[in-house]
Amino acid sequence: MTYSIVARDLTRGEIGIAVQSKFLSVGAVVPWAKAGVGAIATQALANTSYGPRGLEHLAAGHSAEETLDYLLAHDEGQADRQVGIIGLTGKPTTFTGKRCFNWAGGLVGEHYACQGNILVSGDTVQTMAHTFEGTQGLLCDRLLAALAAGQAAGGDGRGQQSAALLVVKEHGGYGGYTDRFIDLRVDDHQTPIEELKRLLELHKLYLFPPNPEDILTIDTSLAYELQQLLTITGDYHNTPSKHYDETTREAFRAFSGRENLEERWFEDKRLDTVVLNFLRQKVQEQSAS
Repeated sequence: MTYSIVARDLTRGEIGIAVQSKFLSVGAVVPWAKAGVGAIATQALANTSYGPRGLEHLAAGHSAEETLDYLLAHDEGQADRQVGIIGLTGKPTTFTGKRCFNWAGGLVGEHYACQGNILVSGDTVQTMAHTFEGTQGLLCDRLLAALAAGQAAGGDGRGQQSAALLVVKEHGGYGGYTDRFIDLRVDDHQTPIEELKRLLELHKLYLFPPNPEDILTIDTSLAYELQQLLTITGDYHNTPSKHYDETTREAFRAFSGRENLEERWFEDKRLDTVVLNFLRQKVQEQSAS
């Protein structure tokens, strides 16, 4: 009752999975990934040991196909399994057991593998593949585009309930301590893919670094606007002076910290326009309420 895509972006060193299912908390079962190693989606009558054991096999230097053969050889229930595997290099692979319910199957491309079972039709997998190939940009966006396209083409024959997005890369996690670059789950929702898209945009806001093109130097005009806006939020208590002094900086720091925007904070006179627009929107909403 699941469809998924495992894929990689060799340029950015990212590997990821996107999945949707008529199943509670599919993100706790299907997606497994390790930076520099690969990703595995285990579904249908999922054998969750495929995740850690498969990643260990990939890490030992085996190909995706060899890893699949290894997992199936040690599983008497292989006819009920479906799995997609991709390594950092080499050809991805997908497998659908003969007892998986129709429609069930998969499709492999150069840098991805799509698979699904109990689908309305094979159009879901075909559309996911074509969408992933035809979408530019970050791996996370391409994965979600493929997932949404698969749903639009029919998706899970039983409907929607949960979805997940997992992208890993070396030191990609918060503070650089883990490889979980993006790890988002929607456990129970009428439109989980749309909710996952919303969460991804929040993840980008809070945890992505500033785009160099969005960075401005705070001049007198921006300093004055900041002082006015921060007065409304209750962070700035002086008379606006048009100077980005320490009092203004502390007020701006207080706002940024309270709103979890530390990743976009600069100690000097630089400003991320994403934060500025967020502040403007906050003040607009506050004034309207």
